[in-house]
Amino acid sequence: MNPQDLSALVGSRICHDLISPLGAIGNGIELLTLTGVAQSPEMALISESIENANARIRLFRVAFGSPGSGQSIGANEVASILKAISRGGRVQHSLSIEGDPDRAEVQCVFLAILCMEASMPAGGTISVTKDGDIWTLRSETETLRQDGDLWNSLMDPETNYKVSSAQVQFALLPRALTALGRSMNISADDTGLSLTF
Repeated sequence: MNPQDLSALVGSRICHDLISPLGAIGNGIELLTLTGVAQSPEMALISESIENANARIRLFRVAFGSPGSGQSIGANEVASILKAISRGGRVQHSLSIEGDPDRAEVQCVFLAILCMEASMPAGGTISVTKDGDIWTLRSETETLRQDGDLWNSLMDPETNYKVSSAQVQFALLPRALTALGRSMNISADDTGLSLTF
């Protein structure tokens, strides 16, 4: 087994094992509310934190997990994940697709979203569309932070650009695209980025 496959399985396992306890904490908060515990700022903070953690874990499970050969993922599930990570976040996401996409393609979309979010310190919007087989992601932001060498590495899987743990998505995305037989096109302007594959 190659190291990339092993890493994906580790990512899947971690996300799988974290989803249940996070769900249980969320259920516990809901039960406390139903039993008459006052909705204090502290309770609201815990509830919001649990929602955000659950949303991120669901995103990470697809982005960093093993996609499985020929597996699809429901369009409603993809939309639900993007809606959940938008709630209360600095970046708002929108999705326009038809049918249930291939899970490996959605993995690339989610990795691309994580890359785009890294370039949006002030937040903004990311729209995701699919036209035929072509996926397009567009970010709009007031402040675009772009490391040219890092972004160029997305178009060349052979680049040995050194990434930090916060940038791991930049190392994984080119390899995931290569596995699909796809390549990335990137364009940038003053207000954001467009990614197509």
